[in-house]
Amino acid sequence: MPSNEQRRAAAKRKLERQIATREQKAKRQRMIAIGTTVAVVVAVVVGFAYFSSTSGEDPAAAPGGQQGQQGEQAQPVNIPTEPAPAPQRPQPLPDPVQCEYPANGQASKPVQPPEGGDTSSKGTVEATIKSSQGDIPLTLDRPLAPCAVNSFVSLAQQDFYDATSCHRIGTEGLQMLQCGDPTGQGSGGPGYSFADETFPELQYGRGYLAMANSGPDTNGSQFFMVFGEAPLPPDYTVFGTISADGLKVIDEIAKAGHDGSFEPSPGGGKPNLDVTFNDVQVQA
Repeated sequence: MPSNEQRRAAAKRKLERQIATREQKAKRQRMIAIGTTVAVVVAVVVGFAYFSSTSGEDPAAAPGGQQGQQGEQAQPVNIPTEPAPAPQRPQPLPDPVQCEYPANGQASKPVQPPEGGDTSSKGTVEATIKSSQGDIPLTLDRPLAPCAVNSFVSLAQQDFYDATSCHRIGTEGLQMLQCGDPTGQGSGGPGYSFADETFPELQYGRGYLAMANSGPDTNGSQFFMVFGEAPLPPDYTVFGTISADGLKVIDEIAKAGHDGSFEPSPGGGKPNLDVTFNDVQVQA
């Protein structure tokens, strides 16, 4: 018969085997738990990467583009009814002023830069955008921005804006319709630039016509028409106002929404209602 010492040794070996078995089982369970956690994290990361990469694609190709369009159409657009007071400079400009239009990149459409040098800062110019959605009458204000008015009139007289479309509209936060790029993508221009004509007191409101830019003194052909709120810093040259009838046309375009193709930055998207300029007429 085994002695007491032998029995104790056998019991010890049995206990050690049981402990080893339990440790192996616990280790397997930990590995399974870690593997499951990693799989979940990978799935979340892959899903985030997919939505991040597709959100910036061409809206015609990305599935979210059509959904964004439908969602925008379903939401009412809150538009102020009263135009903002006409903008005025706190101090008048000298007359004349000096305007320069240096070359800046490739023109999106053949055009000559406007004549620079002495430019009047007096009086206004009446203009009308003949668009596919209706006429948008404008009053161009030389006392506000003579160089911008001079450029706009020159481009209109050379038919630069004809057959161009408005590529972006914002309906929340910044409520404006942006136009003036012959490419329809938001990156085109006339091949020249000119300096900002801003002032610190400048605030934006319904009915304002202003130059779009990509930084200081980069004005070209693109402009935006404010139909509602516009909480912007005073960095965008205001060069005129939009008539009440013109605002009605823009309001209807805004109410139709956009496709969300410029979300989340800079915001907005291509108008759901196509806005093409058939002609821009000026009475200079």
